[in-house]
Amino acid sequence: MKTPVIQKQDLLSTPVEPFDPTSVSSFSDLLERMSRTAFQGRQLGEAFRVWKKMLASDCIILMGLAGAMVPAGMRRLVVEMIRNRLIDCLVSTGANLFHDMHESLGYRHYKGSPDVDDTLLAQHMIDRMYDVYADEDEFRMHDRFLGEFAASLDQSRPYTTREFLYLLGRRVSEIAREEGILTAAAKAGVPVYCPALGDSSIGIGIAAHRHTHGNRLMFDIIGDVLETAYLANAGPTGVIYFGGGTPKNFIQQTEVTLLNMSEMAEGHKYAIQIVTDAPHWGGLSGCTFQEAQSWGKIAADAHMVTCHCDSTIAMPILVTALLEDRELIARRRKPQFDVSGPKLTFQLPWDSRS
Repeated sequence: MKTPVIQKQDLLSTPVEPFDPTSVSSFSDLLERMSRTAFQGRQLGEAFRVWKKMLASDCIILMGLAGAMVPAGMRRLVVEMIRNRLIDCLVSTGANLFHDMHESLGYRHYKGSPDVDDTLLAQHMIDRMYDVYADEDEFRMHDRFLGEFAASLDQSRPYTTREFLYLLGRRVSEIAREEGILTAAAKAGVPVYCPALGDSSIGIGIAAHRHTHGNRLMFDIIGDVLETAYLANAGPTGVIYFGGGTPKNFIQQTEVTLLNMSEMAEGHKYAIQIVTDAPHWGGLSGCTFQEAQSWGKIAADAHMVTCHCDSTIAMPILVTALLEDRELIARRRKPQFDVSGPKLTFQLPWDSRS
């Protein structure tokens, strides 16, 4: 098969448009203009375009959240994504969900500095996340709260992290000072998964309570793998990653799980990642969507974009711009979930079989 001949005029057909700041009318307009510039500004504009395609299409949108996003002030953005169904399923690190609970209960993270004597912070029981501080005494109080909550559940059967986090969201909502990720997800019926739950203060709190009181709460992590694979099989699916790590891999592997279950898997149809890692180190956090296509994780004809940017820059701009399009949000046909029991069930408004 002959390679098509590409003419010079084809390559020089679309000029870069100088950014004119004097007439920007909205965040949506800002991103549309950025998409006609270059480098990561263009990529952020392209991410906005692909996310809108997801919302306008019939698909299930799964989001991975990694990094200290809640301590960095991103919690309410995730809450609005859930409330407005800019996403349908959240996979997060346990740390973000612990910090979310901490803030929902009326506690705070504090502006700090990376240039500080950390041994002095340790003496004052202050934890540091780059330029953010937190009170370790308050964290330990919430570790105990989590251990006691876990002990209150039925010890005779295992829980998926989705069911556990739903019940935790319901419990926190009874005493919360303001809405958080877990409370909003429980109210909206949006499934939340945490495949590395033990790698967080949630795991620490439950483990410490087992050590002192002997609770035997167990988690069904393989149930999480199956449920998310079933979601992917019901697709088409779109994926959004803020950061990499376990949440990104857990969502990516849904397509591989289907292949191992002898199910048809075409790969995710839409894909956005906001990452700071580079692919040449070989880690999953920085790997390209093209690499993921070799595994069958991303569809061959997927609409995909990677933006190398700090999520604390990209997330506020993207979400604010999307929330401006109330008509797009209102028109969206959203999957409906029952997250309250041991088994996840869902209905797809575009599928008569569901």
